[in-house]
Amino acid sequence: MADMMVRVPISEQDPKVRATNFEEVCLGYTEEEAVAEASRCLNCKKPMCVGGCPVSINIPAFIQEVKEGNFEKAYEIISESSALPAVCGRVCPQESQCEGKCIRGIKGEAVAIGKLERFVADWARENGIKPKNTSTPNGHKVAVIGSGPSGLTAAGDLAKAGYDVTVFEALHEMGGVLVYGIPEFRLPKEKVVKAEVENVKALGVKFEKNVIIGRSITIDELMEKEGFEAVFIGSGAGLPMFMHIPGEQANGVFSANEYLTRNNLMKAFKEGYDTPIARGKKVVVVGGGNVAMDAARTALRLGAEVHVVYRRSEAELPARAEEVHHAKEEGVIFDLLQNPVEILVNEEGSVRGCKVIKMELGEPDASGRRRPVEIPGSEYEIECDTVIMSLGTSPNPLISSTTVGLETNKKGCLIATEQGATTKDAVYAGGDAVTGAATVILAMGAGKTAAAAIDEYFKNKN
Repeated sequence: MADMMVRVPISEQDPKVRATNFEEVCLGYTEEEAVAEASRCLNCKKPMCVGGCPVSINIPAFIQEVKEGNFEKAYEIISESSALPAVCGRVCPQESQCEGKCIRGIKGEAVAIGKLERFVADWARENGIKPKNTSTPNGHKVAVIGSGPSGLTAAGDLAKAGYDVTVFEALHEMGGVLVYGIPEFRLPKEKVVKAEVENVKALGVKFEKNVIIGRSITIDELMEKEGFEAVFIGSGAGLPMFMHIPGEQANGVFSANEYLTRNNLMKAFKEGYDTPIARGKKVVVVGGGNVAMDAARTALRLGAEVHVVYRRSEAELPARAEEVHHAKEEGVIFDLLQNPVEILVNEEGSVRGCKVIKMELGEPDASGRRRPVEIPGSEYEIECDTVIMSLGTSPNPLISSTTVGLETNKKGCLIATEQGATTKDAVYAGGDAVTGAATVILAMGAGKTAAAAIDEYFKNKN
């Protein structure tokens, strides 16, 4: 009999093989494996896992259907709460959310909720099952700015409530950070992201690409001239941060955003695509979050020796443990408790190295993590030809600066209530545009909350 305290293992590509390709790392559960893993669920009377999910999926109910082999019904249950289950099953930090609350995890391993969600979503896609919209049109028009996780979630929920929804996307592909920010080996674009967007389309949502709000058209014009009665802003946070150290303007220094966008959205990793990207021989990635892991593992697959330089210890790495584990398996080198002080530049103006200083941990700072303190005289050089800065992002000010009455805080994030209402009437916002860079599922939760608030706004107005 199987040990019910241990989760059913999931197949992955061999690290040495996957380090040379952009195919998906995790291969997913088979039907038999999914049923076996679902059988570990205790179906708690007070399921803590649901409270740990930002979009409140009825986790015990969908897992029970998987346990009984009713995969289509499981998909219906998930789709009531989530517009992007195939995405969330791959990139959500389940270990700190739903799985982190699982009772099984107290004395053993938590039920693999994320992997089961992925299985159900993949099964539905492979069998042509799409979410259903049985609502009656209510005659109200709502504009959604941005086709990332927050925008897609808000659009889907509003469509299911009967609204006439149009999503405006600045880029030439739909999906926002899902297409430009997350590598193919973690989130396949054609197979997964495009299919999830099509599912939102199937609910009746319309999409317009290559529309830059604030330049092509403003929010005020959408409302005054195009007849949109409410707007949801889910434009994300795409403005990269830098360290402002000497040499940072050299050829060969990139933001992680630019590096990943070139590779993901412009298909630089594929043979036959004429997209320039720095295929450095020795790459330094500065930062320790999920985006840093994505940039490091991408550079590795493009043929580089890769160093991740992070100023704290491994215990403080903000990236998911799974991503750090995968990066190490693949050969990424971690230079922890170190911080760049200068980018070294050759006579041609290109990167030739990175000078770093060793650090030690002092007292906790405002974030609760121990503050890194420089060790005087400990500087040394890491030879490299490319440096990728992964230090976080903030919202682009274009939308706020072109919209009358839309206020931001000191960090450039839109000011909004917990329900998503901004300082401008009938304009709501959520996701990274409000919080700064965060996770896909938190952005989805914000989109869901704002959609409900917009619905309530119209009900009260009528």
